Order: sequence, then structure tokens, then C-alpha cells
Amino acid sequence: MTPRTSFPVEIMNIKEKRRALIVAVKAARAAGTLMRRHLHKTKAINSQTRFDIKLELDVRAQRLIERQLSAAFPDVPVLGEEGDTGDFNSDLRWVVDPIDGTVNFSHGIPHACVSIALQQKSNSDYETLIGVIFDPFLNEMWTAVRGQSSKLNGVPVHVSARRRLSDCILTLGFSKDAVTLRHALPVFNRIVYRVRKVRMMGSAALGLAWVAAGRLDAYREDTIRLWDFAAGGLLVECAGGEFWHRPKKGVHTYEMLAHNGHLRRQIEACYR
Repeated sequence: MTPRTSFPVEIMNIKEKRRALIVAVKAARAAGTLMRRHLHKTKAINSQTRFDIKLELDVRAQRLIERQLSAAFPDVPVLGEEGDTGDFNSDLRWVVDPIDGTVNFSHGIPHACVSIALQQKSNSDYETLIGVIFDPFLNEMWTAVRGQSSKLNGVPVHVSARRRLSDCILTLGFSKDAVTLRHALPVFNRIVYRVRKVRMMGSAALGLAWVAAGRLDAYREDTIRLWDFAAGGLLVECAGGEFWHRPKKGVHTYEMLAHNGHLRRQIEACYR
């Protein structure tokens, strides 16, 4: 796994990026306030499967975010977990997960967040310019602008310095389809004996933010959607870590690894 290091010439100037960051932070706070108000209330379910839940509040939160982003940047489309506005293949796009950790949230577990990223087209792919993750239950606002340090509530953060996997806390995620489980469970069985602890906390975006801050040392997921990592991946990179991802079969579907820059080979060995 080789981290991506080449980036395009950025479309937005410093002033425009600063404005975009302010708008994204404001939108994230608005959606987060909505989440906080409804944490312990009965929530309307739009759909559910054996392993996932879609809430009416997911849609309401995304619409709230879309209104604020579109008011400030009417020509930039929004690609979100709850639908798209405009052409999401344009040169710039917002990528939004209005409630990352919906199952946690629906059960009243206060570990969920809002994730907003601004991306720029780079050849046939996209690079994230701005990332915002807001945890309304801890009142933690994570921000990153490419080329600057990641910040938590305005204070710079950095990935951990641990070099031995046996000293590390690793977070994992994997979907529960039969094919993924056949591959992931043996890997889990190898990893769990090689690390200090494994945590599976139910919010990919917060998992990445916590890697960026050194609370966790690495995060590996075999199947993850774009809106789950678009903001958090930039947070990890701007905090001195490494973020790798590559597309898989399925729309906006990837596998990814985020870590502090010292653990890639040790983690890869667990997957062989």
C-alpha cells in the first residue's frame, strides 16, 4: 500500500478556502445541534435492514447542510449519503455524511458525528481540500485544510508516535455480507493477538479523527463509502499520518487504511 502524495493545482485560493471552511463548520454545527436535541427522543425510521438503519433525521440533517452549503456556494454540488444535488462529477463537490454512526445514534449511544468535505477533481479521481467533522456530544470540532495542520477546536493535533503494533489501539470496521465476513473474521483473529486493543466504535469519521489526534493508532476497513472517510482521511494526512484508499466494486465504495505513519507493514502482515 503506497500513500497517495501527488495533488493537483488547487482551484480555490486561500481566501475562498477559508470561507468554505467557515461555511462547512457552520453547517456541521447546525446538523450537530439537531442530533443533540434528538439523541434521546424516539426516531422515525425510513428503512432498516438486519444490520443498518436509515432515519428520517438523516435526511433532515442532510437537507439542512445542503441549504447552508448551497447558499454560500450555489455552483458546487453536494454528494451525500442521503442523495445528491447537481453533477457530483464537477470540478468541485461537497461530500456529506449528515449522521455518521446512525445505528449508534438511533440507539441513543452518543458516538456519532457530522462529516463534511470539499473535494477537487484530479484526473479521474478527487482529492479533499477541506475536511470538517463535528461530534456534537463531546462538542469537538475537527477541521483540516490541505497544507495546514489538523485542528481540534482550533488547537493543532498530531498522530501518535507508536511504532510497535503491540503497543497500539487499532480500530476496525467491516460490513456483514457473507463474502466480507469470510475474509475479515480470520484477519480479526490474527490482529487481535498482535495489538494492545481492538476497538469497533461504529463511526468511521470519528475513527479517523481519533487517529489524527493520536487517540487511536490505526484504522482499517475493507469496505467503506466515500462520505464516511472523505473528511477524516484529510484529517489524518494533515496530522502527520498516512491515509491510503482504493476503489472497490460498487458506487463510491473503497477499502482504506489510516495510520500514524509507522504501522503499515505490520498491519499489512495481518492481512496475508
